[in-house]
Amino acid sequence: MITMKSSHAANALRHSSIALASGILCASLAHAAPTEDLPTAENEALALQELPAPGAVNTVAVSTRKTRSSVAMSGADMQKVIPGVNPLKALQALPGVSFQTADPWGNNEQNLSLFVHGFNGQQLGYTMDGVPLGDQQYGNYNGLAPQRALTSENVKGVVLSTGAGDLGTPSTSNLGGTIETYSRDPSGQRNVNVQQTVGSHKASRSFVRFDSGDLGGGNSFFLSGLHHEAKAWDFNGRQSNDQVNAKFVHAGDAGKLTIFADWSDKIEPNEDSTLHQGSLTAPYTRPFLYPDFAAALAYLGSNGAPPAEVGANFRNYYSAAHRTDKLAYVKYEAELTDRLSWTNQYYYHRNSGFGVVAGPINQAGLPALFRVYYPNQDLKTVFGNSGYATRTTEYQINRQGITSILRWDAGAHRVQAGIWFEHNNSGAYRRWYALDVNNPSTPYQRPSKPLITQYGSDIDNKVVQLHLQDEWKLRPDLTVQGGFKSSLQFAEGLFPVQQLPAAIGNGSQGLPEGRITTKEWFLPQLGARWDLSGSTQAFANIQKNMRQFVTYGGGGNSPWSLSSQPAFDYFKATARPETALTYEIGLRDSRSLDLGPLSAFDGQVTLYHVNFRDRQLAISSNPIITSFAGGTTILSNVGGVKTDGVDLGGTLHFGRAFSFYDAISYNRSRYQDSYLSGTTPVPTAGKTVPNTPEWMNKFVASYKPGAGLEIQLQGDYVGKRFATYTNDLQVGSYFLLGLNVSGEIPFPTGILKNMRWSVNVTNLADRKGVLQPNVGQASGSYATYPIPPRMGFLTLKADI
Repeated sequence: MITMKSSHAANALRHSSIALASGILCASLAHAAPTEDLPTAENEALALQELPAPGAVNTVAVSTRKTRSSVAMSGADMQKVIPGVNPLKALQALPGVSFQTADPWGNNEQNLSLFVHGFNGQQLGYTMDGVPLGDQQYGNYNGLAPQRALTSENVKGVVLSTGAGDLGTPSTSNLGGTIETYSRDPSGQRNVNVQQTVGSHKASRSFVRFDSGDLGGGNSFFLSGLHHEAKAWDFNGRQSNDQVNAKFVHAGDAGKLTIFADWSDKIEPNEDSTLHQGSLTAPYTRPFLYPDFAAALAYLGSNGAPPAEVGANFRNYYSAAHRTDKLAYVKYEAELTDRLSWTNQYYYHRNSGFGVVAGPINQAGLPALFRVYYPNQDLKTVFGNSGYATRTTEYQINRQGITSILRWDAGAHRVQAGIWFEHNNSGAYRRWYALDVNNPSTPYQRPSKPLITQYGSDIDNKVVQLHLQDEWKLRPDLTVQGGFKSSLQFAEGLFPVQQLPAAIGNGSQGLPEGRITTKEWFLPQLGARWDLSGSTQAFANIQKNMRQFVTYGGGGNSPWSLSSQPAFDYFKATARPETALTYEIGLRDSRSLDLGPLSAFDGQVTLYHVNFRDRQLAISSNPIITSFAGGTTILSNVGGVKTDGVDLGGTLHFGRAFSFYDAISYNRSRYQDSYLSGTTPVPTAGKTVPNTPEWMNKFVASYKPGAGLEIQLQGDYVGKRFATYTNDLQVGSYFLLGLNVSGEIPFPTGILKNMRWSVNVTNLADRKGVLQPNVGQASGSYATYPIPPRMGFLTLKADI
């Protein structure tokens, strides 16, 4: 992929993209005619994949007939990015989506960055087959990543709804939209599919899937297995994933029964970001020293301190993230009458995971913390004489829930009512271990015998969500949809292991405990769609949504991460959940043409405005709050954000051989208020939300010369982004290219069928630069992750 730093080149790309997008009035869609609404959200969004329009060559995304901006991408098109791609990364081809991470598949969660229309990834909602996946925080507490819930090769499609998504979406975080991933059903034919990928940095991905075919009586199932491993590109870290999926379907006259199970065991090497601050030297990467233990020992001074000249950009010995998930659901879609259906789904998810880092004992305030537990002792001796200590954050999630949706087709009215209930018990334990100079640990094992258990949290959370909506067909070409949802959360946090007061400081007597209940009974939605012609449709939508408080104990912007009970009590009494009111208006069009080589075009234009209120931020307390809460950090509402934007794009089709998809987006997200951090004014009013580019452009050029060969060139331009809340620092734009070439393999025997090969190249021009800023300060400093180098992969596929 390519980095464009020339302003002339960037402007040329921007202007050419505007001309193309404006000429075709499109945004983020490929050539496929809109279909009539179907009974379920899955069918409505994904049945379109079976309906290619005349002359279509390649689909990037397909329009749905909703009253809001909503597009679907098929699993087959996802795999063209790179086989095994994270569904979230595949969506980076859509306008308004900014996605970055360190590995080519998009699997690394520690440094993942996702923004949609100015909202970050934790302000979106996520589901898989209707099962809520939480808010995707790296510190897991209420869900799991889509690629851990479902193997990429089993994805039927993924749907992005900007705004707030469907009223029935089971999510407490979908302020800025929803991302829904759907699994493929078992095939109607008995089959074994095998795929093998090899490539750069010792990458190997092996996938096998067995489909039973029709077993009679409407019964079928599939069973799949995955083994994935690769080295990190900039240090000796290993990425690995073992995963099993199974799905059983019984399709009968009375309804459809689906049973799904997923087991995933995943390890990711974490990568440290590089700090940029004043005259501090900022290296391009901060690689770990593992497995060279001799070099790690030589790197530290006698007291366990790294070289003074590197400052905060010191190197750790290792770091990794371990996640083991078990997920299952049972769903029954009952056809009570020809006009009445009732879908019920029960799901269960259990996660056991930990993040681990081995770093110098004489950094980041650690000596003061360790001396609370080991006063008047030699800390290097206590921690194994290596100069390093191993820290873990150990996670547990045990959650289950139900969703129930009743749909009634009453002629001109289509009424839907539903409920979602979830009970989630989560915990996070922070522990410290010795790193023995004579028996050093590795990032791929769970340490034992902790020297310190700093704290341990236990959060019990119950969520209830209700929704009611009516879709009223006023006349054949005009439909109005209206409804509302209610969101209720009942959370209680305890600390079975309390942090010692001396380790917290600021006069705190311990980490906070208590209950917080939030109820919002009326979150309305009103939308309409108007068929202007057989190929053109207008839509408009207004919707309010709320993000419930984060229920994570010990970190992040959560009330249970505050450092004192008075600070928690103050938050409980004064804080308000974040809310967003989103307005959307747009136009969809899809038609065949007879203009010489140009045979068809399709696309969408969407304009949107968002009022985001009660933004939450951790800030220093002021003297009044300090008088009763202590000198501590507080979590506070610091004002609002207003966002205006437009998404434009679409696909030009030149017969059956060539298509060109282009999507451009403009987004302006500005803080409306300044705030005080302690007694210091932070002038954020009028500033742009950091890490949100104003301009982005994506394109996909597809060519099928014949004989089963397909060539696809992908481009991704991301404009400059501010790197602090006050906009005093910024990172430059980049433009990256990717290449996919695939073809058929003729095989003379009947053993292997449908053999194909594909070659994928990322960062085709091998550009360098800043991939993403890691924003954490109002001014003066920021951290970055670099653009990964060019990588290549070969994949072979066959059916048996």
